[in-house]
Amino acid sequence: MNIVIAGDGEVGLYLAKELADENHNITIVDPHEDLLKMVESHTDLMTITGDSTSISVLNRANIKKTDLLISVVHNEKTNIITAILAKKLGAKKTIARVNSLENITKENREIYESLGIDALICPEEIAAEEIVNLLYQTAATEIINFNGGRLSLFLIKLEDNAPVMYKTLNEITTAHPHLNFRAVAIHRNSTTIIPKGDDQFLPNDLSYIITKSEGVEELLKLSGKSLFEIKNVMVVGGGRVGRTACKLLENEINIKLFESDKEKCFNLTDYLNETLVINGDARDIQLLEDEDIRGVDAFIAVTNNSETNILTCLHARKFGVKKTIALVENIDYIDISQNIGIDTIINKKLITASYIVRFTMGSEIASLKCLSGVDAEVIELVAKPASAITQNRIKDLKIPEGALIGGVCRGEESFIATGNFQIIEGDKVVVFSLPQAIHKIDVLFN
Repeated sequence: MNIVIAGDGEVGLYLAKELADENHNITIVDPHEDLLKMVESHTDLMTITGDSTSISVLNRANIKKTDLLISVVHNEKTNIITAILAKKLGAKKTIARVNSLENITKENREIYESLGIDALICPEEIAAEEIVNLLYQTAATEIINFNGGRLSLFLIKLEDNAPVMYKTLNEITTAHPHLNFRAVAIHRNSTTIIPKGDDQFLPNDLSYIITKSEGVEELLKLSGKSLFEIKNVMVVGGGRVGRTACKLLENEINIKLFESDKEKCFNLTDYLNETLVINGDARDIQLLEDEDIRGVDAFIAVTNNSETNILTCLHARKFGVKKTIALVENIDYIDISQNIGIDTIINKKLITASYIVRFTMGSEIASLKCLSGVDAEVIELVAKPASAITQNRIKDLKIPEGALIGGVCRGEESFIATGNFQIIEGDKVVVFSLPQAIHKIDVLFN
């Protein structure tokens, strides 16, 4: 595909790198000349310095032959104007990042679609929804639901006390022949492994497991985890992610929200009805103790500063908080953050990429998620009539190296994928894939 990315910093560059790795023709439009010179010196990407709302700049990017225009600058008005102009100038599809939640209501989406914007993405809203989901499934580090929760992907960090420790997948299957879950990947020492039968689980492994809803209880038992109820939560940062998460949770959970900006605190007090808003710096240990951090079940740090979020979560862990969630915008910090004890990492670049990558594939994508700290994706693809994926049992298919079929959703039913399972037309198939295998998987479903 010919893809034009309008950006003004890290999000655009991250997207460009991800999509370029999948052999698309990428052009970056960015107003920062020095940044683009650095990009040109390290990559083969085409760059254009300029304002993406300029018709002449878009024409220089050959917008009339563009299959997909993605606008992800920080200013949502710029993104909206860029997408509208690009569509009028000939781009086949356009995507705009927005910051205001009001823009993504059903009524407003219809208005933007009539103007030529095919899709809107609000990473802050998706991040807030992920936080809410994690507070209701406390044993998992990350969770992705399919088919209304009948099938889920759990990320679980394995401790020394896990019953599966030092056992191979074959040994676990022999001892428990009727399991309703399956390990699809193991992240160990910064490397992601697609496991085979003789691979064993080791301490501190991050294990990705596909499970049916009825398999969750036994999965948690074998992994040495237990559910606990979240009653009291501290949130640090009253920006869009923090305020949205609080709004979604405040009628169910007791929340204290810390925000250092006094003016923003007044606005938050007007917006939130049941949340206690505290004007203060959560890096102040005494303040955390005064606000009873020892009585907190979950601690969520979502300021605009990754270092602050990591530091405050570590403080919370020291005080015995059971669940910590940090917004970490620096991709390089994700792996180390998970290794030093932070339960869950939220990253808006990955959220944006998860939404956009599906537009670059030929198969019908029901959902796609770029995983935090792992160079891999989990994709829910729809099996098309006469596609290769429907021609044989799974064990007889040529599944590419670096990919694994974890589960299948068929109507109201869900199945764990085994070698003898036959995929049929219309099935939604959950595939765990490393980057090099994604387009080979795409071919199987086309």
